[in-house]
Amino acid sequence: MKRATVPSFDQLLNPTLNALRALGGSASIPELVERVIEDLRLPRDVIEQPHTGSTSWTELEYRLAWARTYLKKFGLIENSSRAVWSLTPKGKETTGVEPQEVVRFVRAAFATERKARKKPASEAEREVEEEREASWRDKLVERLFAMPPAAFERLCMRLLRESGFIQVEVTGRSGDGGIDGYGVVRLAGMLSFRVSFQCKRHRNTVGPSVIRDFRGAMMGRAEKGLVITTSGFSRDARQEATRDGATAIDLIDGELLTEKLKELGLGVRTKMVEAVEIDEEWFASV
Repeated sequence: MKRATVPSFDQLLNPTLNALRALGGSASIPELVERVIEDLRLPRDVIEQPHTGSTSWTELEYRLAWARTYLKKFGLIENSSRAVWSLTPKGKETTGVEPQEVVRFVRAAFATERKARKKPASEAEREVEEEREASWRDKLVERLFAMPPAAFERLCMRLLRESGFIQVEVTGRSGDGGIDGYGVVRLAGMLSFRVSFQCKRHRNTVGPSVIRDFRGAMMGRAEKGLVITTSGFSRDARQEATRDGATAIDLIDGELLTEKLKELGLGVRTKMVEAVEIDEEWFASV
């Protein structure tokens, strides 16, 4: 059976621009992905095709990430520290782009940057450079898989505490409907609500049945639900999590999980290279 073809990143440049424009000029990554899927009417086998060598990205998400990178380098979109993407003034005036023009411009810019760093501009190095961001995430996910189940649950508990949750506990009980623990979120020091959470170390995409079962287990026990996974969530699972008339459940996929661990410094160190410069003016004044 022929495998469905995922649009290439350059074929996703204009759909990404159109999605941002349709969403009011700014959007989170999940909103952008969902809008592109709807606009292009992509079939399920395209949407859920995993990215080779990754446990958290689908191939579509991976290629959309590169589409955003190229559009940013081209000056049409930008992103905030909270991963919200928006159109630049130039982007607001641009109704469409010629994909190959964008590709030529951005690759030339990459080549110029490599030359400035005095690195060889080989095709192999370009591919390594492009894979670097995904590489550390995948290594981190593999490390999470190497942890005992109880240790992974404790890590999730630590993650929630570091993110502002209080009274966090891991139940450590089987047969609890998939609930691994509870925590309390307090808003403005006055309002608080109880959250039940589930930790799933999956390599495969989490489907809607997991969300339904978890929602059923948490009814009457907590006001909110949170599912944390090392993989990703299918489109149906994301829709089930926010279904009208049902208790909303927040989702943390592998990409967001690794980003939060990096942001909070939990098992991830960001090495800064020391830059040493000679102060010519200082020596001239001696």
